[in-house]
Amino acid sequence: MSKSASTAEDVALTSADARRLFADWKDALAVVLAASGGPDSTALLWLAAKWRDGLKRGPRLVAVTIDHGLRRESASEARDVGKLAATLRVEHRILRWRDAKPATGLPAAARAARYRLLAGAARKAGAAHILTAHTRDDQAETLMMRLARGSGVTGLAAMARHTPRGEVTIGRPLLDVPKSRLIATLQKANVTYADDPTNRDLAFTRPRFRQLMPIMAREGIDARNLARLAQRLARANAALDAVVGVMEHAIGRVSETRAIEIDARAFATLPDEIALRLLGRAVAAVGTEGPAELAKLETLLASLRVASAAKAGQRLKQTLAGAAVALGSDLIVVERAPPRRRR
Repeated sequence: MSKSASTAEDVALTSADARRLFADWKDALAVVLAASGGPDSTALLWLAAKWRDGLKRGPRLVAVTIDHGLRRESASEARDVGKLAATLRVEHRILRWRDAKPATGLPAAARAARYRLLAGAARKAGAAHILTAHTRDDQAETLMMRLARGSGVTGLAAMARHTPRGEVTIGRPLLDVPKSRLIATLQKANVTYADDPTNRDLAFTRPRFRQLMPIMAREGIDARNLARLAQRLARANAALDAVVGVMEHAIGRVSETRAIEIDARAFATLPDEIALRLLGRAVAAVGTEGPAELAKLETLLASLRVASAAKAGQRLKQTLAGAAVALGSDLIVVERAPPRRRR
């Protein structure tokens, strides 16, 4: 990377930058800001307040700090966020995760609790949007973590700027901003922030990938290029979804019994990726267990391909994610599976 490019990564964000970053939410009545007290979310709080102050009629801002109770310092850090919010004329709430903490899968459980509590705060505030401080660095790490898990195109598209989540939408205004620029912004404004040591704890997956990033960057696999890859995969993912939407109407229909019927011959001619998505949508629509895992969908598709290619045409019936998928001579029928018998 050239010296000028490197310098640009460390330049503080300006008021004009803030207007551009938060423009999507200028007409919102209220916005919840997820503010943990770390550098990224502190910059989110600071920038959002400055952006709102520059509007004639800005949205009501409510900063919410989730105290997970996992470190002794968390309570005082939450209070520090409240002090900063007060100086910025932003409302502040502290919510505590009081549930029993699991022995395994703690990061995932904490993340689920955080979003649940934030959604509750949004409902009380009358806000349809929750803004988080995910950065370009987070996007790159997320892509690498999903790559390691063998995710498909949808997973590798990583995080989106807007993600519907139940009754609210998660917004990520800083998703294209490097973390270094946020720190430079806070330093210029003389704003302090908390340092959470768990962000460097190699017992957790994300810090281990974070440690690898400088090594990968020397080979050109840096956060900028990884985030660009995620954007391109998101674009491809949207295009594939659009094609699947067309195919749903072209070769599928909903029967009188609410089953989804797909023309078996037309399905057999589809590229695997389109067929997988079409099958996945049908299973999710009528099943009882939510979206099916990609690997299980791939196994089901392989079985359908083998059965439909058989000379005499084999009949096949399998269940997946609470849906029953049956291949007949002319149709693939996807309907809700009968309840499992209790032993």
